[in-house]
Amino acid sequence: MSSKELRQAGLKATQPRRKILAILQTHSDQHLSAEDIHRLLLKNDTAIGLATVYRVLTQFEAAGLVSRNHFEGGHARYELDQGEHHDHVVCISCGLICEFSDPLIEQRQLEIAAKLGFELAAHSLILYGRCANCCSDKQQR
Repeated sequence: MSSKELRQAGLKATQPRRKILAILQTHSDQHLSAEDIHRLLLKNDTAIGLATVYRVLTQFEAAGLVSRNHFEGGHARYELDQGEHHDHVVCISCGLICEFSDPLIEQRQLEIAAKLGFELAAHSLILYGRCANCCSDKQQR
């Protein structure tokens, strides 16, 4: 996403916004907390305060540029909104987050909502378990 796309989303292309967006794009395979983003900015010698990071993420969310997720363990985690729905599997041991899409699950959710008299507007599915690494670590003990 470029400065032009920030402006198209109704946001000025300020340095903090461009830098935070660059971090999100560089780490698009991860779900970053505001603190993670702040640490990465500092690592890159970019002096942007944590409060600014939170403010920019809130603006990005309102503009539809990022999605905020709340997984077990507290902190909100952010990812670029690519426009395609997906669900998550979270490891309860190490915190690994994996994304998946499954048309059958999506269809069943629509059917269940309709059966209960709901027209589904949005949903979030998060599965919790232990990843293969954590399961093998447990077996080795």
